[in-house]
Amino acid sequence: MAATKKPVTESPAEGSPATKAPRKPTKVHGSTETLERLRANVGSLSSMMRSELENTLPWYRRLSADERSALGLVAQNGITAFVSWYEQPSSPSWVLSDVFGTAPTELTRAISLQRALQLIRTVVQVVEDRVPELAAAEEQTALREAVLRYSREVAFAAADVYARAAENRGAWDTRLEALAVDGILRGENTDALQSRISALGWTSHSHITIMVGPAPQEANALFLATLRRAAARFAEDVMVGIQGDKLILVLGNVKDPESAYLRLSDLFAPGPVVYGPMAATLSDATASAKAAFAGISVAKGWSGAPRPVSADDLLPERVMGGDESARRALIVNIYRPLIAASNGLIETLSSYLQGGHSLEAAARELFVHSNTVRYRLRRVCDVTGWDPLIPREAFVLQTAVIVGRLATPSKNYATKPLR
Repeated sequence: MAATKKPVTESPAEGSPATKAPRKPTKVHGSTETLERLRANVGSLSSMMRSELENTLPWYRRLSADERSALGLVAQNGITAFVSWYEQPSSPSWVLSDVFGTAPTELTRAISLQRALQLIRTVVQVVEDRVPELAAAEEQTALREAVLRYSREVAFAAADVYARAAENRGAWDTRLEALAVDGILRGENTDALQSRISALGWTSHSHITIMVGPAPQEANALFLATLRRAAARFAEDVMVGIQGDKLILVLGNVKDPESAYLRLSDLFAPGPVVYGPMAATLSDATASAKAAFAGISVAKGWSGAPRPVSADDLLPERVMGGDESARRALIVNIYRPLIAASNGLIETLSSYLQGGHSLEAAARELFVHSNTVRYRLRRVCDVTGWDPLIPREAFVLQTAVIVGRLATPSKNYATKPLR
């Protein structure tokens, strides 16, 4: 009798839907006796866990009573949740609610992520040490494996808690930083402003500089973080703000201003970058910011302006743009010192400027030797800090002479130098 042939069934191709069975949650098989022992020993395990934390973690002993209580509650919840998980494992989503509960905020404030992991390791060690008492010999291996898998889930959940907390802190710091920068620009009350920037870790009380320039089109969080790191190489404190299409840098205690401004200007979008005068105090930073914004609004008037350019180097353009602080600076820092110096400095400067920057023409008009004109022009540079022999600086001096002559005698200008 011929053997009956079994029908040949073709195996489905590897990876086809027929070969993919639905994935089921991992089942940890625990006997009723082991589960009962675990439930009965939750209290003793919690007590041992607290004692172990006190003995093995020095930083835990230094915490306040409230902080130790919050962390002890987290650890105790972890042991209780393990018993439920050992009986019927579920998705990792339970970890955040069952173990941490309402503690994440307190947890992240009290200890670092590294210490949180030390806490978890201690709790796991306590349970592992009691495995021989909690399970029969044939179930001890399975119980230890369950503890390891459980500790992995708790560790990942703790990392998630800290990541979320860091994101929240970052978002809050960004909002606080924006408010602080806006407060500087608006001249907010100094005490309130000092409180805000102190919350950001700002420690500088002098040598504050404001840089303003075009903001990149995609000024995302990654760009701002890169900008802060770059600025931190040149200044002790840094704040960044974006207002419309303008990027604002607030720098405290700049170490090498000339190099810092040049290097940081490369991080701005194409276009003029202006930095205000160095502010001696936080209250003076508002004036520095206003000067920088006034400068960037008229920077295109000087086609040969360097990048970056000082707001003080744009005084003529700022005056033409209607900036009263620039007008006052020219009168107080240039025109009045020249008048006070006498010795014919203002007359010599005027003749030199009106005579096409010619020493000989000025000498003929004043009936003096050209060397006398040259000497007086050097004195002008000593008195004002601007050299009339350099065309751009001569333009600044000429603007100062014009606005000084146009100023009404009754106008009350302060005599404190602004440059």
